[in-house]
Amino acid sequence: MQAWLMLLLTWTSISLGQGYPTRPIRVVNTVAAGGPAELVGRLLGQKFTEAWGQQVVVDSRPGAGGIIGASLVTRAAADGYTLLLASGATMVFAPLLQKETPYDPLKDFAFVSMIVKSPMVLVAHPSVPARTVSELAAVARAKPGYLNIGSLGTGSTPHLGSELLKLHAGIDIQHVSYKGGVAAVTALVAGEVQLLFNSTATALPHVKAGRLTLLGIGGTRRSTLMPDTPAIAETFPGFEVVTWYGVVAPAKTPPEIVLKLNAETSRALANRELADRLIAQGHEPDPGSPEDMRGYVKSELARWGKIVRAVAKER
Repeated sequence: MQAWLMLLLTWTSISLGQGYPTRPIRVVNTVAAGGPAELVGRLLGQKFTEAWGQQVVVDSRPGAGGIIGASLVTRAAADGYTLLLASGATMVFAPLLQKETPYDPLKDFAFVSMIVKSPMVLVAHPSVPARTVSELAAVARAKPGYLNIGSLGTGSTPHLGSELLKLHAGIDIQHVSYKGGVAAVTALVAGEVQLLFNSTATALPHVKAGRLTLLGIGGTRRSTLMPDTPAIAETFPGFEVVTWYGVVAPAKTPPEIVLKLNAETSRALANRELADRLIAQGHEPDPGSPEDMRGYVKSELARWGKIVRAVAKER
């Protein structure tokens, strides 16, 4: 009896994978519509639609640091028709910073694939007498507590990036939280704060116009968009501050569907036109296996967990 049951389950799972998808797919975006996350989801969704003939809808469900959208996906049917556009905010920072998160990032999702990693850049107001990260560190050490660094909000990637910089460089700079990216960039350009970690797409126009100074890149290597700008890791080994987006599904989604989604993600990101559009926005295509993505999220939880605990001790 058990052998027949296992055979039936295996046959059903294979059939699901072969027939999938037969209706539109919803990709839940956990931040407001119109931002870089939605763009990434929409561009990838277009490639899925072209390949499978089924519409992919990006459904923005912002709120609570991504918890609202992520929780919605954990409660959805595990059939591949509701996916999450996962990010560091939902899979790493929310679980580390919130007292209670209604999901476990490693247990309540089926990992599909990373899509892109997007190195943040460290920019400064032109009044700061530094053109490199090492020069910045020297200025900060000469005047402890003098420099302010803005962020998009407490617990955001730019905020934790500033804390990571303080630890790596051994400097004292003051964090100032703003309500969103527009407010933070406006404050930096006006000179209300002197430093900010921000996305490449947002920061570069201000750098090119001379309103901001580009000090370094938060990725582990130099960017193809800015090959002459050093990675901060060249000065402080091990430093990395990136935003990232990937695809996950509800736990218990059939493996055949997960692998079909994974294969199509890799195929889509191999498309030169799509890759170029992403790179132009500061994103680096980074597909891989479901196991690769799970391993990355696990390592990020461990890495940022140390930073969060260190910050908590200071307070």
